[in-house]
Amino acid sequence: MMPTATFHDLSGASVYITGGGSGIGAALTEGFLQQGAKVAFVGRSDATAFCDEMAENYGGNRPHFMPCDITDVSALKATIDEAVERHGPLKALVNNAANDARHSIKEVDEAFWTKMLDINLKAYFFACQAALPGMRKTGAGSIINFTSISYMMGNAGYPLYTMANSGINGLTRSLAREVGPDHIRVNAIAPGWVLTQKQKDMWVTEDALAAHLSRQCLPDALEPRDIVDAVLFLASDTSRMLTGQALVVDGGVVVTG
Repeated sequence: MMPTATFHDLSGASVYITGGGSGIGAALTEGFLQQGAKVAFVGRSDATAFCDEMAENYGGNRPHFMPCDITDVSALKATIDEAVERHGPLKALVNNAANDARHSIKEVDEAFWTKMLDINLKAYFFACQAALPGMRKTGAGSIINFTSISYMMGNAGYPLYTMANSGINGLTRSLAREVGPDHIRVNAIAPGWVLTQKQKDMWVTEDALAAHLSRQCLPDALEPRDIVDAVLFLASDTSRMLTGQALVVDGGVVVTG
């Protein structure tokens, strides 16, 4: 993955990413490392091999992996404290981790409801809450919340996920208003269908992909790199007057009734 732009203010910057060891999250970790940032990330699966690879590829700039269940608020906050202690005050918080498990309305029980909202919404709020005091102290910071175009399209098959996506957008706009006076920016990024390995393994079929691409203005399938560039822009001071927005990166999907 080769960088397409250099954001000089990200060199040496302290960055924290949820789910930074796989899928789009791993691409984000690498993208920030390419800029010279100091990256800390959390995930459920062991990422030692990934961190070894990144250190080898980027001159010993090894990302700091912390195992964490992001639905455990105390543990989540502790990892943010650890990241700050290790790399300094956060310049950017990227709430990337999510679970888009397919489900029907009928099969949802209270336990599944709680699980899905804990992962896809609660963890976002409490990560922001934990990061904000340090950002306020330094008088700067960028929070980037991952949502999705799924709720904009009214997609069926995962209503709790789309509900959380919509909530993330509301959270983003409200936080942007509340913390703007401290020069902290809060934005959302809404990817389209990005062909990560998980998507290919679980849901991509030739017909489904062809149908989706036919709704895009641009003919190419989205890759993680397309999302990385947008996140780097939002994290950088290049976007210093951009806040409270949802940046849609979907190839120009046309929503039809």
